[in-house]
Amino acid sequence: MVDRSQPLSGVILEEQETLTLADLSRACAVHAEAIIELVDEGILTPGGPLPQQWHFSGRHLIRARVALRLQRELGVNLAGAALALELMDEIERLRGG
Repeated sequence: MVDRSQPLSGVILEEQETLTLADLSRACAVHAEAIIELVDEGILTPGGPLPQQWHFSGRHLIRARVALRLQRELGVNLAGAALALELMDEIERLRGG
């Protein structure tokens, strides 16, 4: 039975200031290697010179989740996911978002 008298608490990852590689992989429920592949493909551009020092924003989290979902649910390869994200970004820019 759930006690509804206590308020829920949590952290909205998209609004966190920075995420580490471990944070991002945990939030996406994938191994760090999957995130590294997204970086290698140019889908994500982290701050920091080395994977151990990388930091990501909430926007990176959203992009990673979209790319991984395209891969998992539609069978799109990483190059295709990168192209799809680029086109989605362009549509958002054209709409003035």
